[in-house]
Amino acid sequence: MTKIFIASHKTYSFPEDSLYMPIEVGADFRADLKLGGVRDNSGENISKKNKNFCELTAIYWIWKNFKSPEPVGLVHYRRYFRSSTNSTSKFASCLTSTEINRLLARYPVVVPPKRNYFIETVRGQYIHAHHEADIVALEEAIKKLCPDYLSSFNKVMSSTKTHLLNMFVMRREYFDKYCEWLFPLLEEVEKNLDISKYTVNDARVFGFLSERMLDIWLEKNSIPYIETPIFNTEPVNWPKKIINFLGRKFLKR
Repeated sequence: MTKIFIASHKTYSFPEDSLYMPIEVGADFRADLKLGGVRDNSGENISKKNKNFCELTAIYWIWKNFKSPEPVGLVHYRRYFRSSTNSTSKFASCLTSTEINRLLARYPVVVPPKRNYFIETVRGQYIHAHHEADIVALEEAIKKLCPDYLSSFNKVMSSTKTHLLNMFVMRREYFDKYCEWLFPLLEEVEKNLDISKYTVNDARVFGFLSERMLDIWLEKNSIPYIETPIFNTEPVNWPKKIINFLGRKFLKR
């Protein structure tokens, strides 16, 4: 059965559908929240890296410990893939087992719609929002470990659109291949990037980089995917987000 894990760092309400399973991220830093699912500090894990790797600690846990051959995915405690049904209730709008399996029968990967920066490339937006050194370190890691990905790296970085959020559902064989590529690259970046003076937000660097890395992997391997709308269980302050984006573009560094 397909399983979509819900990354959460706090007690929250979750969909009751058996398709979904909560996973507590950064569990090494707190007592058991009793979310009703699993914790990312059991088995083989990188829970202690959560402050820098964000929801990647959940992805790593799934890769190493959840051995089902069925498709797997990740969403967030307040952000889900939207069902095609027109429900106004909080979780009735979540993608159902029937819907996700229908999508996966046609496409090996399900992702959210791309974010369009319009006036900014993916690389430019990252540099204005975070640190250019992060992108440089990733590029160097790709040159060293998988240089055949460089053209895809450049193509994604020069685009104005990209998939973000580290949300997806994948057939298991694709998920495993993605993780086998993703984590060695991030380990290489980690070895060569000094984040000791980063702010708490910028120190989440590996989570931020991985959001952009998904498109590099999809592009290089010509993997078909389908985009599915998302919804938030809490309001999104879009005016604030847009103001922050423009501020980073024109004022930061």
